[in-house]
This record gives sequence, C-alpha cells and structure tokens, in this order.
Amino acid sequence: MRVLGVDPGMTRCGIGVVDGAPGRPLSLVFVDVVRTPPNAEIGDRLVAQADAIAHAIATHRPDVVAVERVFSQHNVRTVMGTAQVAGLAIVAATRAGLPVVLHTPSEVKAAVTGSGTADKAQVGAMVTRLLRLTQLPKPADASDALALAICHVWRGTAQARRTAAVARMRA
Repeated sequence: MRVLGVDPGMTRCGIGVVDGAPGRPLSLVFVDVVRTPPNAEIGDRLVAQADAIAHAIATHRPDVVAVERVFSQHNVRTVMGTAQVAGLAIVAATRAGLPVVLHTPSEVKAAVTGSGTADKAQVGAMVTRLLRLTQLPKPADASDALALAICHVWRGTAQARRTAAVARMRA
C-alpha cells in the first residue's frame, strides 16, 4: 500500500509518501515541506499548498491520502489555517479519486511510538528508525507527515476490514 500523509499547516505543510504493509518493512518514497511566507496573501498561500499536494498525488500515485484531523487549540488563527490546508488535501485526494482518511495526532503518536502522548522528538526518532533513514526528517512537519502515512499503513487496513465486516453484518 502506498500512503500519502499530509500534516496540514499554512506556513509549513508536510507531505510524505510511504510504501508498506502491516508486518513488512516500510520504505520512504517522498517527503517535502511546502513553505509559504506569512506575509503573502492568503489566496496565494492556499494555491501554493493545493498545487503541491495535487502534484505529490499525481507524481507518487498513492492508494490513499491520510490527513491529520484538525483539533481545537487555544490559538484559533492557527487552527483556521490548519483546517483550510486540511480541506485542500481532502479536495485534492477526492478529485484524484482517492479515499481520504483522517487520523488524530494522538492516534498517529500511538501508532508510531506506542504512546498517544509522545512528543515530536519521539515521533521523529521512531519515523527515522521505522523507515531506516540515516537522519531525522526535518523540520518536524516532514516527520509528522511520514508518521501519518505510517499510521495508516499499520492501522488503516485493520480499520477497513472492520468497517467492511460491520457493513456485511448490517446487510
């Protein structure tokens, strides 16, 4: 399975692609962090993020796109920008005919580190180890996007089987 993970953010948006299957080694396909200047017009910033996500989908042809589920923080302005970029990722995947899944930050941390309360350093260290990289992907947005993809490789297939089983039971 090939998963494109998106760690949405207005100033920095992490995009990572991972190949793998549960119980098998994972491999890094692509990682990038798309940056937009904070003083640029919002429309220009959103177009840059949308274009980068669509380009990554077209270039790397994932089977599914995993996006971080936006959660409420104290800084409403940050949440709004994050939610806008998450929406762009959802639209880009849907336009490409791909399924979209949302994972919470604690789900991703638990999948990658074993603890839903892990910090960014722990997530980055485990992403580096799991993908057998020689150095930590930087900035943290890169590691977070790869962690989203890894989370879905490991948890998404089980979730899909569970959903299908429930649908069969109801039919």
